[in-house]
Amino acid sequence: MKAVYISEPGGPEVLEIRDVPAPVPGPGEVLIDVVAAGLNRADVQQRRGFYPPPPGASEIPGLEVSGRIAAFGPEVSKPFSVGDKVVALLSGGGYAQQVAVPAEQVLRLPDGVDLVTAASLPEVAATVYSNLIMTAQLQAGETVLIHGATGGIGTMAIQLAKAYGAKVATTAGTAEKVGTAKAFLGADIAINYAEEDFVESLRAQNGGKGADVILDVVGAKYLQQNVEALADYGRLVVIGLQGGVKGELDLGQLVSKRAAIIGTALRPRPVAEKGVIMNAVRESVWPMLADGRIKPFVAKSFPLERVREAHEYFDSGEHMGKVLLLL
Repeated sequence: MKAVYISEPGGPEVLEIRDVPAPVPGPGEVLIDVVAAGLNRADVQQRRGFYPPPPGASEIPGLEVSGRIAAFGPEVSKPFSVGDKVVALLSGGGYAQQVAVPAEQVLRLPDGVDLVTAASLPEVAATVYSNLIMTAQLQAGETVLIHGATGGIGTMAIQLAKAYGAKVATTAGTAEKVGTAKAFLGADIAINYAEEDFVESLRAQNGGKGADVILDVVGAKYLQQNVEALADYGRLVVIGLQGGVKGELDLGQLVSKRAAIIGTALRPRPVAEKGVIMNAVRESVWPMLADGRIKPFVAKSFPLERVREAHEYFDSGEHMGKVLLLL
């Protein structure tokens, strides 16, 4: 099969398409003929040498795919059939024509979503639902601040939080992205962080109140501002480190607010945990996609042979929504 490999840490030019042996599904795994794969920030960090795959995972990048079931390993208990259209959450291996994945991490497509577009869903749906709902316990009527409004995480998080009845504030770096966050995604408050202090702007537009929950993909660069932006009993959930890994924290401010900082990652979790999350996504998020409360947001798709171009586009930051590879 054809698959993408990272020849050495670096820019998009280090991505190579190679002919490699197809995977063989092991116990409890299904083999999927991949139709499309989603690009994620983790793929870029892996390409740059900053985010190696977990032990035992494929070196091929790619954390989410859509496709059709081609075969089964032994001991698969889920009621799938060969040919079923599915999506899968992966620890790696998605930029390839086939991938073997634990059956617990595979779901049938939500109603009303085509097979290619569905590749945009598993990683972001699992990340957003597990962090906003399962970890932060976001409640209707609370205010949530979501950084990175128009990225893959942001586009899903804004819509999911609105569907749960939260008041949504978000940040973006251009006027166009701010407008998209409000007009197309439903954000109540959208802040241009290039022109405004998001802490001051949030409080000014939210009746003087901070955020009950913050979903942060930036990390160290935003740490102090995020703590300042929290309301009493607020929960800051850090899921990305684009802005660095080490920051200074005013513990007095955190304690006085009785607030919490939580750091999570989806990729290294054990299969059983991922299975619980994927079941929750099927039960809670898939119906929202089926009835239109949440819409997939795909910016652009590239054929596999243009994987370098896809990463260049992703790195530019111009995209709004998910970027896909077509296998």
